Amino acid sequence: MSAGTHSATLAVADLFADAEALVARLVAEPWGQVSPSVYETGRLVALSPGLTGHDQRVAHLLRTQQPYGGWGSPEPGYALVPTLSATDALLATLPGRGPRAEGASAGLRVLFRWLRGPGALTGPELPDLPAIELIVPSLIQSINRRLDETPPSGGWWPGGERLRTPAGISEAPLTMIRDRLASGGGLPQKLLHALEIAGDVARRHPAIRPETTGTVGASPAATAAWLGDGAAPDEPARAFLERAVRRYGGPVPCGLPITVFERGWVLSWLARAGLGVAPPAEIVTSLVASLGPGGTAAAAGLPKDADTTAVALYALALAGAPHSPDALWAFENDTHFSTWPGEEGVSVSTNAHVLEAFGQYRREVREDGTAEAARRTATVAKVAAWLRDQQSDDGNWHDRWHASPYYATACAALALHEFDGPASAAAVDRAVRWVLETQRPDGSWGHWTGTAEETAYAVQLLLLTRPDPAAGEELPDGPHRRAAERGCDHLARFPAHPEDPALWHDKDLYQPIAVVRAATLAALHLGHRHLGDRPRFGLDQWIAWRP
Repeated sequence: MSAGTHSATLAVADLFADAEALVARLVAEPWGQVSPSVYETGRLVALSPGLTGHDQRVAHLLRTQQPYGGWGSPEPGYALVPTLSATDALLATLPGRGPRAEGASAGLRVLFRWLRGPGALTGPELPDLPAIELIVPSLIQSINRRLDETPPSGGWWPGGERLRTPAGISEAPLTMIRDRLASGGGLPQKLLHALEIAGDVARRHPAIRPETTGTVGASPAATAAWLGDGAAPDEPARAFLERAVRRYGGPVPCGLPITVFERGWVLSWLARAGLGVAPPAEIVTSLVASLGPGGTAAAAGLPKDADTTAVALYALALAGAPHSPDALWAFENDTHFSTWPGEEGVSVSTNAHVLEAFGQYRREVREDGTAEAARRTATVAKVAAWLRDQQSDDGNWHDRWHASPYYATACAALALHEFDGPASAAAVDRAVRWVLETQRPDGSWGHWTGTAEETAYAVQLLLLTRPDPAAGEELPDGPHRRAAERGCDHLARFPAHPEDPALWHDKDLYQPIAVVRAATLAALHLGHRHLGDRPRFGLDQWIAWRP
C-alpha cells in the first residue's frame, strides 16, 4: 500500500468514525442539536425574567448585536424579526443607563430606518419565515408600548414618533387570534409554535396544554408565553424551559425538540452518500413509531407535515425498513404536495423529499399490477413535472424552508436525477451548470458568503449526478471534477461549525447542527469515493474539531 493510499484509507476510516459518533449523539441528545436564536432568546428575556439564566440571555443579545445596530443576517428582511425581538427585550430591562440602554437605542435607530425612513421595508420584501406576518406587528406594538412607558434615557427620536407596521402586513389576523383566545377558543396546532404573539391572553389558556415533554408548540418562547413568569420549578413547562436554558447556558433555540426531523435528515443524507452507518434500533423504532395515518411531525408540539414524513420514510427505506408512503396522500394537491393541508405558499424541498419517499419505496418494494402501485408511479411523474416547472431560468431552485438556493437546488436536482431519470436530465444539467458557474474563488459556495453547509450541497450535487457513473467510480477529469476537488479541499480546511451563518427558516434563521454536519460528512465521503486517491485531501482540522 502506498503512503498516499494509506493516508486516504485512514481519512475514510475517520469519516466513518465521525458518522458513527454523529449518529450516536442522536440517541444521547434526543431533543436535537440546534443553534440558539436571537429572536427566541429575546422573547424569554421579555416574558420570563425570573427564569434561570436571565443575565446570560441579556449578555447574549448584547454580544450578538452587529456593529450597525441590528441583529441577524446581513439582509434587512431576515434581520427584522431578530432585531425587533432583541430591541424589545432590551427595552424590557430598562430603565437605566449602560450597555442595555445603548443596545436598545442602537436597535431603535435601525428599526426606525427600516420601518419609517426612505426605502422602508414592506411586507412583500420580507422572507417567508413562519408566522412573520404575526410576529412583526406583535413586536412593533410591544416596542411602541414600551416607548410610551419607559423610553431609553437620551432617546434621539422625535416626540410621539413610533414604529409603523410595514406596508402589506395587516394587524387584523393578530387581532383575530387574540380575540379568539380571549373568548375561550383554541388555536390550530401550527399557530402554537408562535403562541407568544398572543400576549397576556395566552397565559395558562385552558384550551392549550403542554406536551409530555413540557413544551408548548416545540418552542421555548411559546412555552414561556403560556406559562408566565414565576412558575414552580417542578411544573413540566417550567422544567422544560429550565432544561432548555441549561443546554445553551442561557440562550435558547426557536425549535426544541426537533427529534424526528433531525434523525430523518441525518440518516438519509449519510446513507445516500454511502456512509452506511447502521442506525441504532432505538432510532429506527422511534421513526417507525412516529408515523401514523396522517404522517409525522418534526417533534411533539408541531403539526404533522409532509416534509418530515417524507424524509422519515426515505431514511427508513434506505435503512432497509421500508414503510408505505401512503400517509403522504393527506398532503396531496392537484399538481404537488403541501407541507401541511391548507399551506399558504409552496415548498420545493418538501416535494423533492416526497419524490424520494415514493421513489425509494418503489425501488425497495417492487409492486406491479396493483392500483396502489399505479398511483405511486403516477405520483412520481406528477411531482417530478412540478419540480421541473419550479426551476428558475438560471438553473437553480428556491425554497420557503431555507435561505440558500443551494439547499433547494440540491434537494430538487438529486431527487430528479435519482427517480425521474431521462425525463429530468435537462433540468439536472441546468442545475449542475449553475453550480459550476457560481463557485467562489476559494472553492466554496454560498448565498451570502461561502459556507461549509452550502459547499457540501454543491459537492453532493456534482458527485451524485456525475455525467457517466457507468464508466467507473472515479470521476474523470473535467469541470465537474475540478470544481468538486476545490470544494472538497475547502471542506477539509473549513468543516461545518455551529458558528457558521444560520440558513434554515424558523421564526428566526437557525442551524440544525447535526444535519449540517451530516451533509458535510456526506460530501467529504463522496469526495474520497469519486475523486480517487488524493494525498493532500486531509481531514486534520475536521478531526481536531470533532465533537
